[in-house]
Amino acid sequence: MQVQRCAAPVRTGRVAVSAVARPATSSFRRGAVGTAKAAAGIAPVTEREFARKEDGSFDLSAPPPFGLADLRAAIPAECWKKDTFKSFAYLALDVGVVAALAIGAFAVNQWWCWPLYWFAQASMFWSLFVVGHDCGHQSFSNSRSLNDLVGNIVHASILVPYHGWRISHRTHHSNHGHVENDESWHPVPKSIFENMEPLARIGRLSLPWSMFAYPFYLWSRSPGKTGSHYDPSCDLFTPGERNMVLTSNACMIGMLGVLTAATVKLGLASMFNLYFVPYWGFVVWLDVVTYLHHHGSNDATEKLPWYRGEEWSYLRGGLTTLDRDYGIFQKLHHDIGTHVIHHLFPQIPHYNLDKATEACKPVMGPYYREPVKSGPLPTHLIEPLVRSFKEDHYVEDTGDIVYYKKAESLTQSA
Repeated sequence: MQVQRCAAPVRTGRVAVSAVARPATSSFRRGAVGTAKAAAGIAPVTEREFARKEDGSFDLSAPPPFGLADLRAAIPAECWKKDTFKSFAYLALDVGVVAALAIGAFAVNQWWCWPLYWFAQASMFWSLFVVGHDCGHQSFSNSRSLNDLVGNIVHASILVPYHGWRISHRTHHSNHGHVENDESWHPVPKSIFENMEPLARIGRLSLPWSMFAYPFYLWSRSPGKTGSHYDPSCDLFTPGERNMVLTSNACMIGMLGVLTAATVKLGLASMFNLYFVPYWGFVVWLDVVTYLHHHGSNDATEKLPWYRGEEWSYLRGGLTTLDRDYGIFQKLHHDIGTHVIHHLFPQIPHYNLDKATEACKPVMGPYYREPVKSGPLPTHLIEPLVRSFKEDHYVEDTGDIVYYKKAESLTQSA
């Protein structure tokens, strides 16, 4: 196999640095390199230096030889454009499918129909969440007022406090990859891990229980953090955001009223089937997808880095996120699996993420971890999910670049 290399590596204070050594048939093809050079205005992949470990493999925890501006320059201008009509069309389709599923299942009302309905409707609730997620990032339209109106309605319909979650999610994006400052699915430092109650360890760090964590996270946040997404005095929020949090709380109360009235009208059994089981299925979708955004590399030998102090940067944190292929659900869920570029540039609408990602791949080089191609159902993601929960339990209390470690006691108890 033909491999292209530079003449000699350059030594830095920490690791060896060299140009990319690549098979001639790899994803670093000449056409892609030329695209990077022309579109981004930076040196092609083969002319840039990527840090390497002593064994010659890429050190993806090291600062990359490109910046956020290089990625931004590579993204076509049309990818930044928001189409309000298109966004509403996606939302209308989601709402139409949700309604059709509910009406159909209620009309059939047979034992064999309900499990099929539960899975399908849970998937659609997750699609609705992603619409509200895009409203929170202001990528739904150019109007903040419209985004917040749609976001409050859509998220309240699936019992998510839009502004409370939106603000904490903003904190997550602003600090992704930072051990202490990240907000969701961040590592548990060893000192906190050792003092966690046994039930808390199981609920946060083991399958399947962690896949039902989202409502509890909304109520009390993650281990090591205090407050609630419903409490406007929580340190997540500024005084100026108080009324926003209260507005979303009011929308939640309104939705609880709607559910109560529907239960009185249709009966508890019907609402159990129509709404409550799909709700918990949606929670599982949310926890699985968001966990796999940041854990479980497709390469079983790779541990993703987490940062502290001066080693952390917005770019380096974002480059540790992972793209996934969800098969038939990829487009149904509005490309939420296309995550790397979304994390770095959340203003890009979901329908433009694929094009933006393709434009940025040549710039990122080995820092982009190509997702495994899925079949119709994304069963290939079970392996990295299970592996991560078996191996990724805590990180050390000190160190500016750290990796997950395994706690044998937790593995044995689980």
